[in-house]
Amino acid sequence: MKKRNQIIAAGALSVLAVLNVESQIKVKTKEMNVNYANELEIVNKLSTQSAIVNMPVSKLLDAPGNEALKDFFFTPVKNKEALKGKKIAVIVADGFEEIELTGPVWYFKELGAEVEIVAPKFNPAPERYGLAYSEMSKTHVMAIQYLQPVGWIKFDKTADQIKVSDYDAVFIPGGAWNPDNLRNDKDVIKFIQDFDQSGKLIAAICHAPVVLASADILKGRKLTGYWNIQIDLKNAGGIVVEAPVVTDGNIITSRHPIDVADFSRAVENWLIKK
Repeated sequence: MKKRNQIIAAGALSVLAVLNVESQIKVKTKEMNVNYANELEIVNKLSTQSAIVNMPVSKLLDAPGNEALKDFFFTPVKNKEALKGKKIAVIVADGFEEIELTGPVWYFKELGAEVEIVAPKFNPAPERYGLAYSEMSKTHVMAIQYLQPVGWIKFDKTADQIKVSDYDAVFIPGGAWNPDNLRNDKDVIKFIQDFDQSGKLIAAICHAPVVLASADILKGRKLTGYWNIQIDLKNAGGIVVEAPVVTDGNIITSRHPIDVADFSRAVENWLIKK
C-alpha cells in the first residue's frame, strides 16, 4: 500500500508543480499582535481535516466501487504516442478539483499530447468587496479537494493570449468554484464559443459544463454533469443524460471525479479518430 501511495504522489498528483498552500504563507512573528494570533489559531482549527469536508485522492481511489478508477492510475500507458502531435488547452481558475485536472493531464501527457494550462487574466475585484489576493494569484491557480484548498498550479498562459488555431482540444476540469470563476470571464466564454464553431473537441467534467451553458452552446445537445447543475444544463437547452460520460458531436462531458478514467479515455478516442 505504501508503494502504491508513492506511485500516486509521483504520478498523477505530481504531474504538475503543485505547491503546498501553507508553504506560501509567511508570517513574521514579530509583527503579530494578540488579535492576529487569535485569528490565526481559529483559521488553523478550521483547516483541520475534522473541520472541513474534503476528498483526499487516496480515499477516493480506495473507496469500494472505485476499483476501475484506481486501476486507471496504476496501469502503465502502453501507447506513448497515441496523442503525439495533439495540443490540449486546459482552461482553469481558482477552485478546481485536483484529481479532475491532474488525472486527465497526466494521462494525456503519457499519451504524448502537449498540454497547456490556461487561466483567466488576473482581474481583482474592486476594493469594496473586501477580497485579499496573494501574489500567487497572478501566476497560479488554486487546487481543492472538495472544499479544502490543497495547493497551487502554475499556468502557462492567460485566456486573452490564446487562439483556437493553436489547439486540437480544450478541457475544463470541475470543482464548484472553478467553473463559477470561469463563466463570467469574457475571454474564456468567447474562446469556448469560437472553439465550438470550429468543430474541435470541448471536454468538461463535473461542474464544468455550466461554463458551456454560459457560452450558450448547449441547445439540443446531449450531455451530463454533476447532479446539482443538471437543472442548469436543462435550462440552457441541453438534453441531460445520466451516464459516466456522454459524447455529442464535439462535446464530451462527465459527472464526477469517479468518472475521470472514462472521461479521459473518451477524449483520447475522440482525438485519435481525428
